[in-house]
Amino acid sequence: MPEFRKDPILGRWVIISTDRGKRPSSFGNLPKQEDPKMCPFCSGNEASTPPEVLAYRKSGSEQNKPGWFLRVISNKYPALRIEGSLDREPKGIYDKMNGIGAHEVIIENPDHSKDLADLSLEEIKRVLWAYRERALDLQRDRRFKYILIFKNHGDAAGASLEHTHSQLIATPIIPMKVADEIAGAKRYYDFKERCIFCDIIRQEISDKERIVSDYGDFISFEPYASRFPFETWLMPKQHISHLVDFSDDIFIYLAEALKDTLNRIRVALNNPPFNYILHTAPTGNEYNNLYHWHIEIIPKLTKIAGFEWGSGFYINPTLPEDAAAFMREVDATHAEKLFNAHVSV
Repeated sequence: MPEFRKDPILGRWVIISTDRGKRPSSFGNLPKQEDPKMCPFCSGNEASTPPEVLAYRKSGSEQNKPGWFLRVISNKYPALRIEGSLDREPKGIYDKMNGIGAHEVIIENPDHSKDLADLSLEEIKRVLWAYRERALDLQRDRRFKYILIFKNHGDAAGASLEHTHSQLIATPIIPMKVADEIAGAKRYYDFKERCIFCDIIRQEISDKERIVSDYGDFISFEPYASRFPFETWLMPKQHISHLVDFSDDIFIYLAEALKDTLNRIRVALNNPPFNYILHTAPTGNEYNNLYHWHIEIIPKLTKIAGFEWGSGFYINPTLPEDAAAFMREVDATHAEKLFNAHVSV
């Protein structure tokens, strides 16, 4: 059973999960499997994965068999386990509790050769819809306080399989990074009685120099105090605190904005490894007025070294204004074609 252990100095919780050490890719001891015939996420290999939790599939196709467009499965090597109770207990000055949570994998498409940016708008909409559907289901479990959705693209970004997928982890505690972000948003809200993220959007639209693209309902930009080169945020202009609060018709516009942004990053930076994280409010309605849902996309272009770990400062060698200007120069309309032509040579 995984367990949470609390750092008594910082109040930070750590997950101790020995099951994660059983993954074939753990500690870099095996090469990445490139052969689609051996890939557990490819169509025809459904028996290699846990049973599907959710699937969008062709009418009449059988569960856990080929014929699917998207599958959601439990992670075979979960960081947390859904069965059981928290059973929080002391260990002298220390605190621990059982590693209860949910850990799922969203297999975004059956085609092994396609990345998320290659998918059609309808296919990306389907991925986003699956995020929403799983979040809606898991937030009904009163043990869970936060639902984190993220994507690792590329080996250097932590992807153990190259087949396009993302992950969801539901936790019984609000992660410290999220809690810090909420605390900052609350201080601003208590002082000005408005959302800091909404004010950031207004500022960026006014300044223009850090904007990557304005999609109408969404905006992508390089944050003023970017931690990493080409760190890009994608944010709805409308104040929405939870992904699950999106109306059905807005998902196609979010799909368009996400596809465009990922293609710009891919073409401008030659398909870098990256992580994206969906920042959403914790479950419940407590933070609806002050928190604003968004996606943070972080290309892996630099490494965090001793100074960053020791100080908490980040050293970004690229001006966000320069990064935004470079990204704007990418012809997004033809970005996918340009990239595909490049990689086929």
